Amino acid sequence: MATVSGGMFALMLPLVVYLLAGFLFAPDEIKLEATRHLNAERVLPHSEVQVTVTITNRGSYLEEVLVEDVLPADLKIASGLNRHLIRLPKGSSCAFTYTVTGPRGGYGFEKVRARVNDHLGVTSREVAIEAKGQLFVFPPVMRLRRVAIRPRRTRVYAGTIPARAGGSGTDFFGVREYQPGDPPRAINWRASAHTLNELYANEYQQERVADVGIVLDGRLRTNEFALGHSLFEYSVQAAAAIADALLTQGNRVGLLVYAMFLRWTVPGYGKVQRERILHSLAHARPGGSEVFSNLGNLPTQLFPPESQIILVSPLLAEDLLPLVQMRAQGYQVLAVSPDPVKFELSYLKKDQSVILASRVIQLERRLLLQKVQRAGIQVLDWDVSEPFDQVVMRRLSRPPARLRAVGR
Repeated sequence: MATVSGGMFALMLPLVVYLLAGFLFAPDEIKLEATRHLNAERVLPHSEVQVTVTITNRGSYLEEVLVEDVLPADLKIASGLNRHLIRLPKGSSCAFTYTVTGPRGGYGFEKVRARVNDHLGVTSREVAIEAKGQLFVFPPVMRLRRVAIRPRRTRVYAGTIPARAGGSGTDFFGVREYQPGDPPRAINWRASAHTLNELYANEYQQERVADVGIVLDGRLRTNEFALGHSLFEYSVQAAAAIADALLTQGNRVGLLVYAMFLRWTVPGYGKVQRERILHSLAHARPGGSEVFSNLGNLPTQLFPPESQIILVSPLLAEDLLPLVQMRAQGYQVLAVSPDPVKFELSYLKKDQSVILASRVIQLERRLLLQKVQRAGIQVLDWDVSEPFDQVVMRRLSRPPARLRAVGR
């Protein structure tokens, strides 16, 4: 070709030299390491978290490296960049920092993607560098002073739940015959004055811990509304606040997320159980399923007999029968119901048709809640525009008068 067409060969020669130079100066060995550091691993929704990624070159000289940190889904960059073009001599390191934010959930950082090019751009190799990290965005936990419940059965350990048995306590339970060993201050002199040879002593109601099962309703048909609005986040916040309050009182608490599938957190005590429940709530998502489309398939066998069940749900008309069945099985049921009617009215236009329709739906909901209460189920109707802790303080700080009368 050089002898026949020297001009063509002359035109090809610069390209050949360019390609040979590119392969000649290409890196011999790519050996990159990456470390990741998060300034916080447990945050509230939409809080800013700084992510620092450090890239170290353990191989040959790298003229041009395009580094990109792979973000988990739903996380957004608030400031900085997760993609940088750098030069890494042998044994050197480079670090960059950016800030992310995101909604409630659990996020796992896995890898950093690096594309290595030679100076002339002839060769390009892409490698994935492992750099693990975890970020948990927990729901905000409101501090509740007290959640008054009265299950039919309590456990043997001392707590704050009034038991249906006499013994040591603070609230009056009844009068019995005086027994040797009773303190003199326990003698009921008024009752003893009616007899000649008998003494009577006051007996107080024991206070113990109880088994509590929290059911979080995550069905799409009860939580999702038009224009992308959802009640599920409010339900999650309510479940987190109730679980924290009951665990603080010393009770044994479990959580069941009832959505596309069942997410069951085995009952437990204390701070460890609180962490487990918060992790479960962080990963909870609303979903639809033909199997779990109604509360009739709720696995009540997971909860101990005659224990307390707290259902956090906007409630549908067809949920009345499953609630009555749970009550008939011996469970003490408390329904915490975020009001879907007022929630939907908060973002709709207030024209005459909407106002008229809201009145009809509010009457239907009021009738449903009355039927639920007549079945012996305690109901907390929650307007989500009000702080949940204030509603609980007004409505759930003491047991209903009906239950207090039964206890006495």
